[in-house]
Amino acid sequence: MIRQARQHRGLTQAQLADELGTSQSAIHRIETGNQNLSLERINRIATALNSELISVGSGGPVHLRVNGPTKLSGAIDVRSSKNAGVALLCASLLNRGTTVLRGIARIEEVNRILEVLTSIGVEATWSEDKSDLTLYRPDELKLDQMDIEAAKRTRSIIMFLGPLLHYYEQFQLPYAGGCDLGQRTIEPHLQVLRHFGLEVQATEGYYQVTTNKVCPKHSVVLTERGDTVTENALMAAAVTPGVTTIRNASPNYMVQDLCFFLQELGVQIEGIGSTTLRITGVSPNSVQKDVEYAPSEDPIEAMSLITAAIVTESELTIRRVPIEFLEIELSILKEMGLQFDLTEEYNAENGQTRLVDLTVHPSTLKAPIDKIHPMPFPGLNIDNLPFFGVIASAAEGSTLINDWVYDNRAIHLTNLNRIGANIQLLDPHRIIVNGPTKWRAQEVICPPALRPAVCILIAMLAARGTSILRDVYVINRGYEDLANRLNAVGASIEVFQD
Repeated sequence: MIRQARQHRGLTQAQLADELGTSQSAIHRIETGNQNLSLERINRIATALNSELISVGSGGPVHLRVNGPTKLSGAIDVRSSKNAGVALLCASLLNRGTTVLRGIARIEEVNRILEVLTSIGVEATWSEDKSDLTLYRPDELKLDQMDIEAAKRTRSIIMFLGPLLHYYEQFQLPYAGGCDLGQRTIEPHLQVLRHFGLEVQATEGYYQVTTNKVCPKHSVVLTERGDTVTENALMAAAVTPGVTTIRNASPNYMVQDLCFFLQELGVQIEGIGSTTLRITGVSPNSVQKDVEYAPSEDPIEAMSLITAAIVTESELTIRRVPIEFLEIELSILKEMGLQFDLTEEYNAENGQTRLVDLTVHPSTLKAPIDKIHPMPFPGLNIDNLPFFGVIASAAEGSTLINDWVYDNRAIHLTNLNRIGANIQLLDPHRIIVNGPTKWRAQEVICPPALRPAVCILIAMLAARGTSILRDVYVINRGYEDLANRLNAVGASIEVFQD
């Protein structure tokens, strides 16, 4: 907020430092979140910037004011994976040593899980530069002191089942929350975890859990090849002594990151990247290691940035793109006419994930001949499908998009019509997108779904005039400082509160 207010006034860090009687390095620390500030200091800065930075007692929603149309330029880095980050936070419950997660995304989804973890006794400490998170799990967790409100605001809480079932005969978890994507049952989680002795009874607002120590006698077959279902099964198998085979497992990016992390804890896993995983588990009380791990970059964020470059007809380099998890998307975009360049591959910090730098060039796109629909990895990523709604709006012709996984997400994409798109809803899963679109500025309330909300923000970058996107909490759940990072490559986005 301070950085945005300073830039809005047209001041450099040195000029603001002069007004406050301090150093430019101090202003830099303040703007990067590495300086503790008293209310008195904040008020002095607010006076110097002629901007009300905070209002004590105000907890209202955060909004974005977007000035367009925008031309992006330069280069932007992809941050670490949201979905891998929350899985690793849950998996830290398996380790009685110290877990250091390097470069984990500082997003609201992570904050909610951290609030839950610290409420039950886990020690969590950020490094001075906020880049690394150190976690230490006590021998006994205080499950009866769980922050219920934080737990209800994230669907990731369901991934506590796999780690906790080995340590407690009885416990309860609140119903999972998260994005509004229609009815999503947790039955696939319960089906797989029954193999490990977990039973759940749903009561008013809670899952009442009872457990018995059971080792699967046969292969565990997932009835749904889901990412979080696979992760729950992995965490359950990791501390079940002996060999567990999981079939129809998701080989997606966050699952692979979890596998690499579990290997650091001493768990043997064969078949990483395939649909059959063979896990040689260890005793629940034997995992006591001091480990460091850096989750890989987020392919969904990479797709978001690629989409922003396409829709704004910009030349933009997106660095640290996990190419293995975007090959289908890029193949479709190439068929639609997108011009882009890739560098040679290099490894992520986890030593496993393949990265490239990708430069998008302004291109004239045509609608694909076939429909666009998601599939489990290695198909088009389910979370990347919404971006094709806004991309198709910028392409010549009609595109059929089939979001067969979720009930409501296609409906949320029709919000793009308010900004000038021509999207016809056929049913809760299918839309026809007609392009190209002349985007127009508009005020829109953020839909309660992460990826459609980001699609609206991207469209606003290309719209002529000033748009307002209200209540962007859902975007902050999955993206770290997205507005300011886009501003750094040419966007004009102001964060504000009423």
